[in-house]
Amino acid sequence: MEMFPIFLKLQQRPCLVVGAGTIAAPKIDSLLRAGAIVTVVAPEASAELAESAAQQHFRWIAREFETADLDGVFLVITATDRQPINHRVAEEARARNILCNSVDDPPDCDFFYPSVVRRNDLQIAISTAGKSPALAQRLRAEIDALLDEDAGTWLDSLGETRLHILSRFPASEERKQALHLLAQRETCEPQNCPVHTLLQQIAPLAQSSPSSHPPQ
Repeated sequence: MEMFPIFLKLQQRPCLVVGAGTIAAPKIDSLLRAGAIVTVVAPEASAELAESAAQQHFRWIAREFETADLDGVFLVITATDRQPINHRVAEEARARNILCNSVDDPPDCDFFYPSVVRRNDLQIAISTAGKSPALAQRLRAEIDALLDEDAGTWLDSLGETRLHILSRFPASEERKQALHLLAQRETCEPQNCPVHTLLQQIAPLAQSSPSSHPPQ
């Protein structure tokens, strides 16, 4: 069955991680990066994660998983080195319609972690639906090598310019063309960008008639 690709907002969402070792560490980090409110349940934790919990980056409950740990949880990741525990967590989550990822156990996963190429807010995610993580990692390395290191900074600038265009110029074919040109970095660096010419062409329209059309 085909997977449904999405980027999920987790800001201030309660998320649970079962496990606090080397398997769980990158999963916890990814949730924290997304702004989730993270609770970790595990009898023991690695020194690094214990220190992170002590700094109140997340809440650590030092015991075995209990069903009540799922109360109010939006998403759960089970990342222990004991498959029976991972399976139990996944089954309990499924019974409550809570999304669950059981690390290295595709049948118990409602979603998979992609390999990600990241430049700040620019993210390119690659998934093989759990069939070949090695292939996803290889493709990630190839794309990472092709993508400029400052692409995220450029995206920030592009986003600011786009908002400026949408707020000051009415919907038109010229505005749509300007937005598409803006995304062509090879032809639209700040020093030499044809977008400015197009904006000059549609500036009189902006002064004469506000648009009721949705943003392009």
